[in-house]
Amino acid sequence: MAIEGMPIVRSSWSGKWAFILAAAASAVGLGNMWRFPYLAAKYGGGTFLITYLVLVFTFGVSLLLLETALGRKTGQSAVGAFKQFGKKYAFIGILASAVPFIITPYYCIIGGWVTKYAAAYVINGPTALADGGDFFSGFITSNTESFLWMLVFMAIVFLIVSLGVKGGIEKANLFMMPALIVMAVGIAIYTLTMPGAIDGALYYLVPDFSKFSPELVIGALGQMFYSLSLAMGIMITYGSYLDKKSSLTSSVARIGGFDIGVSFLAGLMIVPAAFVAMGSGEAVAANSGPSLMFITLPGVFADMGNAAAIVGFLFFLLVLFAALTSAISLTETCVSIVQDGMGWQRRPAFLLVIGVITVAGIFVNLGYNGLSFIEPLGAGSSLLDFFDFLSNSVIMPIVALLTCVFVGWVIKPKAIIDEVRISSRFRLAGAWTVIIKYVAPVLVVVILVAYVAQTFGLVSF
Repeated sequence: MAIEGMPIVRSSWSGKWAFILAAAASAVGLGNMWRFPYLAAKYGGGTFLITYLVLVFTFGVSLLLLETALGRKTGQSAVGAFKQFGKKYAFIGILASAVPFIITPYYCIIGGWVTKYAAAYVINGPTALADGGDFFSGFITSNTESFLWMLVFMAIVFLIVSLGVKGGIEKANLFMMPALIVMAVGIAIYTLTMPGAIDGALYYLVPDFSKFSPELVIGALGQMFYSLSLAMGIMITYGSYLDKKSSLTSSVARIGGFDIGVSFLAGLMIVPAAFVAMGSGEAVAANSGPSLMFITLPGVFADMGNAAAIVGFLFFLLVLFAALTSAISLTETCVSIVQDGMGWQRRPAFLLVIGVITVAGIFVNLGYNGLSFIEPLGAGSSLLDFFDFLSNSVIMPIVALLTCVFVGWVIKPKAIIDEVRISSRFRLAGAWTVIIKYVAPVLVVVILVAYVAQTFGLVSF
């Protein structure tokens, strides 16, 4: 808590590249690993890649720029950033701030699954994990082990965040991001040496324009929106730590490039390997999310013979790094929100966040055992599914829509353009204005309607 007479010390990045690496690390997460390859396999390989590329460098980068500039302009996390323009706008920041507090607990649960699998390749061996899903279902429904691994993952995240922005987050990203990329390249190269893998790579890379459809665009749009850490307070917080000298336009372009690069590598690792094991691209496209990560891929790795244990371990270590970097940014955002909102020093704000995330994580994880009778979204759904739906499919699109309307029509785009031009020439300010005022609100509404409709079985894509 704040001590009278003692100023609140606000964190800051050591430089532009520290910010870029941290923001890119936040963008690179589980969605890149288990959803992007599935969507690419489903929607014509290169056709999906091209669509995703276009969306990231138009819609995605525009929203990244908006949020980062808003954070740097105000020097505040989400609630304070909107409140600076009038107390009546604080509700937008409150909605945005709710997102990391909802996501972080269940993200740490999945992070615990990844941590368990990385360890299991060393302890149990690849054969034990390739049993058609029994190992996975037995683990996540366990009354003890699933909680233990969740807490292990949380402990790593909390330790890094406790060391601060420069001493913890920057140093962790400086190690994990290059290591992640090196492992991804190595596994992709190894995968391509497998018999039949080149056919899988061609299926992934060569565009099949017959599969271009509105569903493809919606799928790419949703993947991009969630992958870039938009509308969850992260980019506002990270922008608030950035100095006025760093170019915002080049920074957000590089963040988008990092996201695309890692997503591309994830597809190059997974699609050819799964293609070899399953025999067709359509079979690969039938698997997504946790089932792809924890059931299908262990079976694929088990067929790699003597290399199975090494490839499986390195893959899940890679995914662990991706999960950690995102969880770290989510947790740091929660700390910043509490610190700014309550006027507290960092330490008490951090301790409160630890308590909230841990208790919420235990509650959500009970949805797989003690509270498994609660099925909020219908038969077979869990508490984790519900909170994922609430944050990703409902609150985030609403926050993005409100943010675009707020900047485009209330404070006007010039307020953000002037902030960007402190450190960048921003030649595309006119095009950016059109996207924020007219294009982005429409696309965000499409995401909101489409993903809510999909959750309730009204559409499928």
